[in-house]
Amino acid sequence: MNRLAAALFALPILCAPALAEKVGEVGVDWFGNDIIIEAITDPEVSGVTCHISYFERGIIDRLQKGNWFEDPSNTSIACRQTGPISIGDIDLSKDGEEVFNQGISLIWKQQVVNRIYDKKNDTLIYLSHTRQVQDGSAKMAISTVPLYGQDVTWAKGKPQ
Repeated sequence: MNRLAAALFALPILCAPALAEKVGEVGVDWFGNDIIIEAITDPEVSGVTCHISYFERGIIDRLQKGNWFEDPSNTSIACRQTGPISIGDIDLSKDGEEVFNQGISLIWKQQVVNRIYDKKNDTLIYLSHTRQVQDGSAKMAISTVPLYGQDVTWAKGKPQ
């Protein structure tokens, strides 16, 4: 029993975002539900900051409505240039790559941010969505950072 308690205590620490910084928290009702706003940085693109927001259910809401171990899949994202842009070794495929994830349920559900480079329009696209083991969520948000006309440093040279 003590191992189970220790595992449940450690789980939030393991699910904590490695690259996120909580910058805001807005209480939305007296049930303890909040909207959390976090700033994330792309590990391969310096000079771009994404702000994500998501809903965090309070204990009263969890007790009242059940479904105790997860938060809703709703998410919002806005990414902007916040300094000189320097792009490292990024995935240039149409699938792009995952740059951030954090758990939003006890075990299975994750909030994810993927980056895709749109070569034709010289734009970075950031897609925020949730990933679930089953019944994948269609709730998503998108933000773009245009590179056209910007002084951008590419570690491996700009893709042609």
